[in-house]
Amino acid sequence: MSSRRDFLRKAFATAATLTVSSIVPGGLTASAKSNNRVIGANDRIRVAVLGVNSRGRALAQGFARMPGCDVTYLCDVDSHALERCQADIKNLTGTAPKGEKDLRKVLESPEVDAVVIALPDHWHAPAAIMAMQAGKHVYLEKPTSHNPAENDMLMRAAAKYGTVVQVGNQRRSWPNVIRAIEEIKGGSIGPVHYAKSWYVNNRPSIGNGKAVPVPDHLDWDLWQGPAPRVADFKDNYLHYNWHWFWHWGTGEALNNGTHFVDILRWGLDVDYPTLVSSVGGRYNHTDDDWQTPDTQMMTFQFGDKATCSWEGRSCNSTPVDGSGVGTAFYGDKGTIFITGGDEYRIVDLKGNTIKDVKSELGFQEGNLLNPCEDLDTIHFKNWFDGIRKGAKLNSGLVDACISTQLVQLGNISQRVGRSLNVDPLTGRILGDPEATKLFSRTYEPGWEPKV
Repeated sequence: MSSRRDFLRKAFATAATLTVSSIVPGGLTASAKSNNRVIGANDRIRVAVLGVNSRGRALAQGFARMPGCDVTYLCDVDSHALERCQADIKNLTGTAPKGEKDLRKVLESPEVDAVVIALPDHWHAPAAIMAMQAGKHVYLEKPTSHNPAENDMLMRAAAKYGTVVQVGNQRRSWPNVIRAIEEIKGGSIGPVHYAKSWYVNNRPSIGNGKAVPVPDHLDWDLWQGPAPRVADFKDNYLHYNWHWFWHWGTGEALNNGTHFVDILRWGLDVDYPTLVSSVGGRYNHTDDDWQTPDTQMMTFQFGDKATCSWEGRSCNSTPVDGSGVGTAFYGDKGTIFITGGDEYRIVDLKGNTIKDVKSELGFQEGNLLNPCEDLDTIHFKNWFDGIRKGAKLNSGLVDACISTQLVQLGNISQRVGRSLNVDPLTGRILGDPEATKLFSRTYEPGWEPKV
């Protein structure tokens, strides 16, 4: 089947031959790639973790426990977060990594082979591009980017610089989830033309922020990085609530929905849709500063092949089909449920369970930082095998960018208040200039990502 993935792989070959400016802030250029050493099968991989306040702190500890890995650098613009994570790693390994607030200095270090990016969403693509230009392998937390245009930049960068980029859609590496997808594609429930996914939580109000002095342990300018400057620092921005501001974040849809929309794409074997719709809004705590939807339903139509949906509820945690997170694939012979953990269940058309596959390695609903620690290591190892042995990545950049872009298109539909027609080959919006304006963003002068 000719697909967007095939198209992109061919495009990569062309893009890799292009000569384009690759200068980034601070003077780091593509020539830095020459600093990267060749990693042999038995060599230790030296990792820097960029962003260690929450999810990055958990990732840093996970990589510190990995055989054949040394966490040599931690980077965060909050010195308190940096010091806490340094202490964590010292407790685990006996040695504290070096600390640095400016990722540009970390990327210049010959003591770093690979970087783990767990920064806020507006930093994901720019930091990954800078890392690739510096010759570093990349583990990029989802979403791949803040806006669809950055996905194209990421894929061109991967083609040009040739480093190994794994994205943190870790369920792509979980054994029983892989088996569930094989069941779907093998016809266990018959042809599947509709699937759904969901995520529910019960998040409190973030209130109305007050302008306050920037804390002395925070570099607010570096935190903003590529985003246009917001002069006033408010007391309800950090460290988690930035998710709910369009300027930096992408809402619950990309905070959590990306994981499960990625599973939908995987199981249905589809790429870009032809039609995207989103309805919902900010219905709870409407007097606070939260901008993104707290209740949202996205639907994706893939021509006459399939349809899928994502339901997000940030302020009502009532489960769907008995689970707070998950996916369901509906075939003409039965249904497969894949919940948040490494497990799945098959029911027949009468609702009788005919297979129930469990795992001792669980998923902790409500754990915002490290809900699946033991399972994550499988995904980390796959990335290391890609670096050392050229192994196929379970969540490579092309698939991850497509999954991210589906949800971004859903957010654009939500913001303009109508459905979007989409080119299924390129993923671009058709015939809607207003919506197309949200396909990219403006950047702080001097911080524009360039490939």
